[in-house]
Amino acid sequence: MPTLESQPEWVKSSLSFANGNCVEVANLSGGAVGVRNSRDIAGAVLRFTPDEWHAFIGGVHNGEFDRFGALPSYHGKAGH
Repeated sequence: MPTLESQPEWVKSSLSFANGNCVEVANLSGGAVGVRNSRDIAGAVLRFTPDEWHAFIGGVHNGEFDRFGALPSYHGKAGH
């Protein structure tokens, strides 16, 4: 059974919504980085190698993912 000292320290973005709809990130054993749903802390954890994580963060800094999660824009008449 893991001890308290061996538990990852999960970090939530300061920009996360107060309703808990966010992800958390932690350093895992062996240098991996974990990502999980903050509303399901016992659920699945995505594991990334340091190289994978740095490639992702680099893409974020370069704006490569800015189009994802965008709210739809509505054109035309109001109410349509």
